[in-house]
Amino acid sequence: MVILISAVSSTGKTLMAQKLLEKYHISYLSMDHLKMGLYRGVENCGFTPLDSTEVIGDKLWPIVKGIMMTSIENKQGIIIEGCYILPHYLQDLGSNYSKKIIPVFFGFSPNYIQENFETRIVKHRNAIESRNWPEERTIKELIKEHKEFKAQCLQAGVRYFEIEKDYDKEILKVYDYIEAEKQRIDLI
Repeated sequence: MVILISAVSSTGKTLMAQKLLEKYHISYLSMDHLKMGLYRGVENCGFTPLDSTEVIGDKLWPIVKGIMMTSIENKQGIIIEGCYILPHYLQDLGSNYSKKIIPVFFGFSPNYIQENFETRIVKHRNAIESRNWPEERTIKELIKEHKEFKAQCLQAGVRYFEIEKDYDKEILKVYDYIEAEKQRIDLI
């Protein structure tokens, strides 16, 4: 079983991965760690940490795809999370692999962002990872990022979960989906 978690930055991907790691006791890979490992360890890796999500995602996807394929072939579970997992990448997998992957794409509605920007989003952006810099995006910019990501998911035909009012309550639907998909995969 491979669980892919993708969303815009500061949405709760790493927290979700941590909770799933604790529940399922399977390995976890942060795309941010992979990005920085390649950037710091490979001369001329083809990107900088300041490049766009698309540029970095295009460089990391072949590696992540290989990790997923190897995990599936060896019947090992892994959780992979990061904003660099773009929805259209899933079309790159054959059905033998894709049926054993649980893709989780989620984000916030414009209303949720407007009502919770400071009190929930900015306040909890350090829940797992230390971010020693202030939030630089405005509410308007964050809304635009979430709308674009949602559109990419819908265009790629990827299921998208949108938090509209109550994060703690609505995120449970995502966990229920993951558990149902896990049970489906266990029967394969």
